[in-house]
Amino acid sequence: MSEQEIKTIIAAQRAHFATGATLDVEVRVAALKKLRDCIVKYETEIGAAIKKDLGKSGMESYMCETGLVLSELSYMIKHTKRFAKEQTVRTPLAQFASRSYKKPSPYGVVLVMSPWNYPFLLTMDPLVDAIAAGNTVVVKPSAYSPNTTEMVKKIVEECFDRQYVAVVTGGREENTCLLKEHFDYIFFTGSQAVGKEVMRHAAEFLTPVTLELGGKSPCVVERTANIKLAAKRIVFGKFLNCGQTCVAPDYIYCDPAIKDELVEELKLQIKKQYGKAPLNNKNYGKIINEKHFRRILGLLDEEKIVCGGKSEEKTLKIEPTVMNNVTFDDAVMQEEIFGPVLPVLTYDSLDQAIETINSMPHPLALYMFTSSKAAAEKITSRCGYGGGCINDVVIHLATSEMGFGGFGESGMGSYHGKTGFDTFTHYKSIVDKKTWLDLPMRYQPYKRIYDKIIHMFLK
Repeated sequence: MSEQEIKTIIAAQRAHFATGATLDVEVRVAALKKLRDCIVKYETEIGAAIKKDLGKSGMESYMCETGLVLSELSYMIKHTKRFAKEQTVRTPLAQFASRSYKKPSPYGVVLVMSPWNYPFLLTMDPLVDAIAAGNTVVVKPSAYSPNTTEMVKKIVEECFDRQYVAVVTGGREENTCLLKEHFDYIFFTGSQAVGKEVMRHAAEFLTPVTLELGGKSPCVVERTANIKLAAKRIVFGKFLNCGQTCVAPDYIYCDPAIKDELVEELKLQIKKQYGKAPLNNKNYGKIINEKHFRRILGLLDEEKIVCGGKSEEKTLKIEPTVMNNVTFDDAVMQEEIFGPVLPVLTYDSLDQAIETINSMPHPLALYMFTSSKAAAEKITSRCGYGGGCINDVVIHLATSEMGFGGFGESGMGSYHGKTGFDTFTHYKSIVDKKTWLDLPMRYQPYKRIYDKIIHMFLK
């Protein structure tokens, strides 16, 4: 798409927003319902597109992408009218007589830039929230997942005029063109490196941003944990989408007393969930492209592999792999893995684990397996991270009742449900002052009696 086409789309959306057409809550809800019906209609085609891009099975695509989008849509269709209402708040006595309220207002023209690892979910979820809040939206999906991008484009063009929602396809050139333009809000999901570029460009217009990034999310396994269940759930979350999940457990940080048992259970669970030959498992996905395939292989240390490690270049598949006796100096601990490789490290004490985790860039997620409420409280209170689970992994993002987002180096801002509506909404603080009474004490000339009255009101 050319630079001029992009400019034309943005200008059309700005003109459309200026008419006030998107302020009508009934229009927003109708748009969400139309989008929901269209996604239901194309559910099979969506799954097929995701399969081509990432090798995901139909069940995994629905469980982790399409179904979650439909869940967000259902939530927003049900609650948008309530979210969009003015909210009356208490008025201080000093401002008598007046009404104070917060008025939810859309930002305007929003840019949503999404990644390739969950190409449908991470495009549609923020789009749903932005529409519910009353914005117009320019969507830029990843060029690395072309089949899903085409499906997104087909759905959006069937549901919306370009002046309301438009999809811009392409790669870096189109990204650069978009970031040069003035948007009223930018929502970006992707790598930290690109997130920094987005923020730099946004600063030119002082555009507010939400950045959903990543990081090395630790999975702390304490000595009182249910080891069998921990291994089962860790294997599910780590190797979902071949580890190409921003909230996947990046590494295990465990008590040395239970490490050997945990490693054996991990190996057993990989065999149970993926079979003796995972590369032949039709429900096990693939790495997105050759570049990432080779990057992940470069992180492996054959001497420390205790399970998996095999790969198939033709299909871009890498077995679920466990590495034991890993240290923080190993290559696999120098970057976010974003692949099916699980390093296992040990700590000397829980306090030392907390200190080490906090010395690193803040992760997007943190997971804790323990039977000790005190240990869980210590970790969740003292470690800095976006969100997470106790005795499970990744499921915290699958709810519209809680916001999902990063912290520090793993991002800023959050979305999902009411939090998503708030993200794409500016709340105007308004005082509606009545005219039938006008208290005199704020006006000059100041009098001693007025000073006493003000002291009574303001304390």
